[in-house]
Amino acid sequence: MSELPHEERRQYSRVPFEADVTIIQDSHTFDAQLVDISLNGLLVNTPASYQIRTDLPCTVKISLADEVEIQMLVTLVHSSSSCLGFHCTSIDMDSMVHLRRVMEFNIEDPMAPDRVLAELVKKQQQASQQ
Repeated sequence: MSELPHEERRQYSRVPFEADVTIIQDSHTFDAQLVDISLNGLLVNTPASYQIRTDLPCTVKISLADEVEIQMLVTLVHSSSSCLGFHCTSIDMDSMVHLRRVMEFNIEDPMAPDRVLAELVKKQQQASQQ
């Protein structure tokens, strides 16, 4: 039995999206560029120099426009010389609304709004069970 390709196993739609990202952990702050985003996390270009502990959460701020941002509490789940992958552990309602709009406008699929809404409901159900 063959294993499904990585992309096909994803539970959440990912969209490429360029934006400035600020990663904050304790007193350390790092700037990066967003590569892609989903309701479950994000991928950023690896900063030139950074120190991120995998056992502590980070706050990520994604700048969308003047004074509009998505803010998430995340954990670093994978790293390479080119990219850092973060899992979203918490997001406030305003940020969720902005993220949903980013997702809907950037998925090239007419059913995208319905799929993103279903993913959002699933994520909220999982959060309430924890």
